[in-house]
Amino acid sequence: MSYRKDMDVPPPWGLGGECLVGMVRHRSASDLPCGLARVPGLSLVVGARYDRSPVGPYLELAVGEPARSGVRVGMCVTTMVVTTADARHAGRSKWGMPKVLGDLTWDNDGETRVLRWDERGLVLRATPVGPPLPILVPFRSLQRRGDGLVSATASLRGLARLARVDVEVAEIDPLAWLEGRHVGAVVGSARLAMGEASLLSGLRTPRWSQRPAPDPALLSGPSTGRLAQR
Repeated sequence: MSYRKDMDVPPPWGLGGECLVGMVRHRSASDLPCGLARVPGLSLVVGARYDRSPVGPYLELAVGEPARSGVRVGMCVTTMVVTTADARHAGRSKWGMPKVLGDLTWDNDGETRVLRWDERGLVLRATPVGPPLPILVPFRSLQRRGDGLVSATASLRGLARLARVDVEVAEIDPLAWLEGRHVGAVVGSARLAMGEASLLSGLRTPRWSQRPAPDPALLSGPSTGRLAQR
């Protein structure tokens, strides 16, 4: 598949690269977006190095928490940092992802993969311990966009290896609940497919109360995000 740098490409979007996934048993103390409720389940911390996407290559770190809206159950991304303004704008406008710009660094240390969020001092380290196995994981995202709650179907496929996933983060950081060792996976030849987000019935934000915040990517000067790979 050919990829081109164009934010106007309609979903579904295809992204390719490598992913690190850690399954976290702890819970965040922060609230989910209005209209979503917590459900039992594992939270996820995900690092990604996308070589191919409609907005070009970028790095990403995300935290997803299990949530529901009515009978719909899925994952709500509560933290997401990316290294390019285009990736931030597309994620916010198309899927309601809370993307912010940040400096991320990706390192390959033998088979170990390391993703660092420089501003927060957060380190995500994954060391594979098993053979690669093909996977196909469908999931649903539940987010709040400017016009209301939206849901999108997605899938991740690739060659996954069981991994030890370690998260290092300062005790005073709001993401300190991610600290520790977790079971997870390193997914090579990863292909993420993100479908179009649709408004959940009856949960549209009234027009008179819509005040979507402008995307900082359109207001700020040159991007401060930085993609570093070694």
